[in-house]
Amino acid sequence: MNFESFREKIAYQPILLGVFALLASGALAWASSATSDAIAAAEAKDLRDSLAEVLPQGMADNDFLKDTVDLKKGEKTITIYRARQGGVVKAALFKVAERGYAGDIQVLMAVDSDGKTLGVRVLKHAETPGLGDKIEVKKDKWIRDFDGKSLGDPTPEKWGVKKDSGIFDQFAGATITPRAVVKAVKGGLEFFAAHKAEITG
Repeated sequence: MNFESFREKIAYQPILLGVFALLASGALAWASSATSDAIAAAEAKDLRDSLAEVLPQGMADNDFLKDTVDLKKGEKTITIYRARQGGVVKAALFKVAERGYAGDIQVLMAVDSDGKTLGVRVLKHAETPGLGDKIEVKKDKWIRDFDGKSLGDPTPEKWGVKKDSGIFDQFAGATITPRAVVKAVKGGLEFFAAHKAEITG
């Protein structure tokens, strides 16, 4: 059988398609394998940089990316990164989220072993530019008002925006957004308090 007669066979095109699909799959598998280490390293750097933003310098002598514990919060699993000094847990870093005006607002927070916030940053949101985006530290210092706060400071009834008789400023025309962040941070502190023994143990 020569090549020309083979091309006229009905199975020629499916076989050719299969060969190309096999070659394409092999190329994709090779590319994925060749770049996976670089991608993992870049993701680890981004995560480490984000965590370092909320953790004061000198509070960890361990690699907190490798010192984690997964805990349940409702239906979701939260990964806790533990910052240690001399083997003792000094702080816990984790993400929480609450629904804002336009979607979930993802918040990263660091809490010391006494349940006090060391730093809070908004990682992701879809709030209205110019109104709700003041929750970003690059746009406004408002998020720094959470530094040093705990469940007892302010008292529980004061954990809210001023419009709700709380202590935190709201933004003109965008009360829902700061209200969601306040709720997220308070919820994070409550989560830490409920799981302190598992986190610091």
